[in-house]
Amino acid sequence: MFDALSERLRKTLGSLTGRGRVSEADVDAAMREVRLALLEADVNFKVVKDFVARVRERATGAEILASLTAGQQAVKIVNEELVTLLSAGDRTFHLTGAPAVVVLVGLQGSGKTTSAAKLARHLVRQGRRPILVAADPYRPAAADQLETLGKSLDVPVFRAPVGTTVLAIAKGGLDAARKQVRDVVILDTAGRLTVDAPLMAEIADLTAALKPAETLLVVDAMTGQEAVHVAEAFAAAVPVTGLVLTKIDGDARGGAALSISAVTGLPVKFLGTGEKTDALEPFYPDRLAGRILGMGDVLTLIERAQETYDEKQTARMTEKLRKNSFTLEDMLEQMEQVRKMGPIGQLIEMIPGMGGMAKQAQASVERGDLGRVQAIIRSMTPQERRDPNILNGSRRRRIAQGSGTRLQDVNQLVKQFGELQKMMKQMSGARFPRRIPGMPGQG
Repeated sequence: MFDALSERLRKTLGSLTGRGRVSEADVDAAMREVRLALLEADVNFKVVKDFVARVRERATGAEILASLTAGQQAVKIVNEELVTLLSAGDRTFHLTGAPAVVVLVGLQGSGKTTSAAKLARHLVRQGRRPILVAADPYRPAAADQLETLGKSLDVPVFRAPVGTTVLAIAKGGLDAARKQVRDVVILDTAGRLTVDAPLMAEIADLTAALKPAETLLVVDAMTGQEAVHVAEAFAAAVPVTGLVLTKIDGDARGGAALSISAVTGLPVKFLGTGEKTDALEPFYPDRLAGRILGMGDVLTLIERAQETYDEKQTARMTEKLRKNSFTLEDMLEQMEQVRKMGPIGQLIEMIPGMGGMAKQAQASVERGDLGRVQAIIRSMTPQERRDPNILNGSRRRRIAQGSGTRLQDVNQLVKQFGELQKMMKQMSGARFPRRIPGMPGQG
């Protein structure tokens, strides 16, 4: 979502960092570019005006302009102000009560039902025992969808007969939670196509009766500034405690995600980063700012790796690297594990200094480059995967034909793997550590 904005900000701020001392005119020129970049990204005009004014005031201080690292300090200021911009409200996810009640509200089509399932999966990973409640009495398809998602997650779903009132459904869900010893109740409420009085009154009555620990407004980040207007309308009518921004992985300009908290005062608590039920992240302003400015997001990358890799797998792979016994079979396994962590472009974006390559990496995946490599390796016999040295001309032609690729593709993969093995041999000769710093699952 932030590709265009990130690229422009990196280019603008990069022009400052490359020159040591900077003048006030240099800062003004950079701020004009920053302002245009934010406005073109659909960030609220008032938010942009205040943001640029704060950055300029700090960046043109006497100490900054006289410094030999003024450009780097200006980038640091932009990063800090971006974090401040994203940090409105209390972002703590509160789960008080026995059971704790979380109500999801929003317009129809914003992604409430999917977000309810994602939140349930997130809580299960934290050791909680959630139950999902289909609290939309007007759209049976919503209850069916929630039930399907609940089964895929092994999370129970409470639904009531058609015609049951919202409040009766909610109370039935609470009773079911107590009977099944569930400690979090997640209510997926009804939505409308537009903000209207009946919807607001229904939610207000529901929250007044249940007194939920959290009332989360689910908004579609793809709708731009309309998402900000929806958030303002809900916040004025019901006690919303936080926001869930969905479709953050889309190709919209991203301005709503940057300005929604600053305009409404509501904290963003979660980001929906994809369609699957594991594509929900707690919101950290510093991490998002780092991604936008190309500084990476190593913590989120490590967290995703910890969710994907288990301890035995990590220990086994570390030992193979140490002994220089890494094979094409291992390479295939690692590629499959990395793909489970999410879109390659997102992962590259989290590596410091690699943000500019994220689009290129994702384009490579979409062209099928990784798929071709996997097809080539899968077309080999187990013996060929373990020892590529036996791959003579006839074997390579057979593999190319079996994988639907060209002989050149097979030759290129074998050559690249040979270079990888040489590099690993050098690493093992340099006393490759038994523990790789930063790798998950190593105690």
